[in-house]
Parts: sequence; C-alpha cells; structure tokens
Amino acid sequence: MNTPPIYEPISLERQVDYLSVLGNCPQVTSDYAYANLYGWCEHYGLTWRFAHNLVWIKQSQQQEVHWAPMGDWTLVDWATLPCLAGPIRFTRVPESLARIWETVFAGRIQLTEARDHFDYVYSVPELVELKGNKFHKKKNLLNQFEKNYIFEYSPMYAECVEEVLDMQAEWHSWQEHPSEALEAENQAISRVLKDFDRMRCLMGGAIRVEGKVVAYTVGECLGKGTVVIHFEKGDTRFKGVYQAINKNFLAAQEGRFSLVNREQDLGDEGLRKAKLSYNPTDFMRKYDIELF
Repeated sequence: MNTPPIYEPISLERQVDYLSVLGNCPQVTSDYAYANLYGWCEHYGLTWRFAHNLVWIKQSQQQEVHWAPMGDWTLVDWATLPCLAGPIRFTRVPESLARIWETVFAGRIQLTEARDHFDYVYSVPELVELKGNKFHKKKNLLNQFEKNYIFEYSPMYAECVEEVLDMQAEWHSWQEHPSEALEAENQAISRVLKDFDRMRCLMGGAIRVEGKVVAYTVGECLGKGTVVIHFEKGDTRFKGVYQAINKNFLAAQEGRFSLVNREQDLGDEGLRKAKLSYNPTDFMRKYDIELF
C-alpha cells in the first residue's frame, strides 16, 4: 500500500528553498510567485511538498485540486512518477508544461484552456511612456494627476508598510458591499504586507499627496526581465492616481524589466475590460488538466 505524500504549510522558513527551485523553472506564471502563494495560501488552502527536485502544490479550499509542480520540467522523467499514475487533476498549468505532458501522457490526458487564468503581459516602456492613440485616455488621466497634485513617489520599505496598511484598510472600507473575492484579497494583502521585511522577493512603491499615501503597488521579480504586479490600489478621489502609480513604479525600476505581468482577470468582466484597456502585448496561457 502506497503512503500518501505528505504536504506541509507554505512558510517563510522554506522561502529560499522554493525560490531556488523556482529559478530553474522554464516558464513561471504569476500564480507561482512566492508572495502569491504565501498571500493566498489560507484562502485556497495551499500546501506544498518538495520531492523529485520539484515543488508540488495542493489546493484544499474551494476545490480539491493540484497546481502545477515547479522546477526544471525538462529534467523530469514524468512517466515514472507514481503520483501521476492517475486519476489526478491540475489547474493553472502553464502552457510549456501542458505541452510536455500532452506528449508524455498521450492517450490519458485531457487539457482545457483556462482563459480566466491567463496572465496579461505588457511592455514596460509602453506603460511608462503611454505614447500613441491607443494610450491616449491613460496619458490624459496621468497628465491631469501630474498637473493637479503636488505628489511624491517613493519605493516601499518596511518603514512605510504601516502607512500602506492604513491606506488599504481605508480603501477596503469604501466598498459598500465587498464581494467574497475582495474580502479574500484584503486578507492576502494584509498577510503579505505584514511580512514585507521578511520576504526577499518583494518590491513596491507608494505615492503621497500632502504627506499621505494615496496609492501603492506591490510587485515581485518573475524571472529574467519580468516583474509581476500583485496588488495595486489608489484613492480614486485623485483623478489619474492609478496611471500615476503604474508609471512611477515601473519607471523607478530603471530598465531592470522589459515586461510587466499584471496577473489574470479570473473571469471578472470589469477586470478583463480594464486589463485589455492597457493593451497587453501577450498572454501567458494556462490549462486545467486531468490525468486518468
């Protein structure tokens, strides 16, 4: 009788171990950024185990399902792994791994495109400069903000996290009937920010007007040349504040990144419209997969 694999809570203590394995992964989508796993682990009931030079991730809340294993997929003899003997279901599987499995498990695999989980990828120079007709509305809003307010942008450090948490609490309080998704996001933001100084991978920025934080963003390096934006909030009483925090954060990276991943829309039509309005240059496609 096979012993069920043992999963453990996602922890700060194994952060370095995870990042080491993640660094060998051929394609990393936003789901697998360390801050994303850590921030959302309570909501999704995420746990992990380290085996076969991979990190296996399991979800137990909302549904019982596995996420894609992270590591160097090209070095794995997938067909010999007992845990993939089936039946087993996976979600948020990056396209590169889906194509590997499609070949290895031909005849006993079902792939379903997961459009709601596609990551939106943008050009950093385009979002900083906002040139041309396709960005006219965004540029106009940015210009209004820069004209109407005397503001200060600064990188996010541990010392200003309390100010950002206060702004997040205020932003959340403005939502008259917050959805379950907004409540979960608020918890994830608080969890990440409270451990900001212990998370090696995080970066962020804040905009102040008259000394008060009116916008912030939290991001993370997502492989060579790409930064992912996990959370971004602004006080909409300041017209153009979202365009301002987006531009200033990316500009402050001074060429470190050529691409920015702004995560998925989760099937929310309003969010999808907003993300498309920034003119993505590409999508990181993902799949739901069942092995049987």
